[in-house]
Amino acid sequence: MEKTRRLGRNSAAAAAAKEIGSPVPRALGFRFPAEWEPQQAVWLSWPHKRASWPGQFRAIPFTFARIVSAISRFEEVRINAAAALQPRAKRLCAAAGADMARVRFYNHPTNDAWCRDHGPIFIKNDRSGEAALTDWRYNAWGGKYPPYDLDNQIPALIAATLKVRRFENDMVLEGGSIDVNGEGLLLTSEQCLLNQNRNPELSRGQIEQNLRDYLGVNTILWVGEGIVGDDTDGHIDDLTRFFKPDGFITCVESNRRDANHKILEANLERLRGFRTAAGKKFDLVALPMPKPFGFQNQRVPASYANFLIINGAVMVPTFRQKKRDADACGIIGGCFPGRQIIPIDCYELIWGLGTLHCISQQQPA
Repeated sequence: MEKTRRLGRNSAAAAAAKEIGSPVPRALGFRFPAEWEPQQAVWLSWPHKRASWPGQFRAIPFTFARIVSAISRFEEVRINAAAALQPRAKRLCAAAGADMARVRFYNHPTNDAWCRDHGPIFIKNDRSGEAALTDWRYNAWGGKYPPYDLDNQIPALIAATLKVRRFENDMVLEGGSIDVNGEGLLLTSEQCLLNQNRNPELSRGQIEQNLRDYLGVNTILWVGEGIVGDDTDGHIDDLTRFFKPDGFITCVESNRRDANHKILEANLERLRGFRTAAGKKFDLVALPMPKPFGFQNQRVPASYANFLIINGAVMVPTFRQKKRDADACGIIGGCFPGRQIIPIDCYELIWGLGTLHCISQQQPA
């Protein structure tokens, strides 16, 4: 009976919802829009946890300020930050050239800065125009970095602040572990979503049903493992991203001696086998990996796939590798014609084991 109680909101989510008279988002017409669709704002959580960037934290608030400045040229930036952090954060953003009329701070205290994973996943009802959010359980990538109680409260705080409907699900899910094409397809990895440190009580089928019910998708596409150094257990936003409804941009490693070579080749083979709803193959664009590097004898999961799509632009992480950075920006630019490509130096940021996509969460317009 204990297991049944634990699964109350997880397995057979739709059936459970019907029992209490509260339909799941999909039944109400909600879906998770693709990142390239119009956005109202991008959410960030202001950095303050020095342990996330040991020995390198001093540079991180300045990096965030430059990111805020870049986003604010195109859309509003909304930032979770405890009140005590806000005065300096505002000064840094203004000094970095941000359009402060488009930058808003909210007294939402956090444990850490990874908003893609602890923030809400926004959904939209195309018929009514209503925006809502989904609130999943957050456990800091399998309990790796306690405490995370404040981070787990961020979706509820944002829902209350925006006065939007919140759909809560007790399944552990991080935003960086999934990507969608906005037309019913969701891409994820087995290493992350099937990991025993996330939802050991749920079967693969139950996890898929939760994704369908709460994010309005139809089909779940699975790749295998994530890149070396990724403490999130294989987040998809370091591997492969949709760049259009029937196209993937995916990381490849040409050096056969590199541990990522076999991992990424295996994932590429799966992508080649996927088919669209119309039964066609996906367009595949290869994205090279940066040259391996690290800090304090630890390799970092640097990846150009951690780009962030915003209104009119794509922000691309760079790692002080002139040719590879330029090549990656060119390839990504070719996937998003008509959008400005904005390279962002993420050399220090990646020591926190994530970059642009990891720190952000888009709110659809």
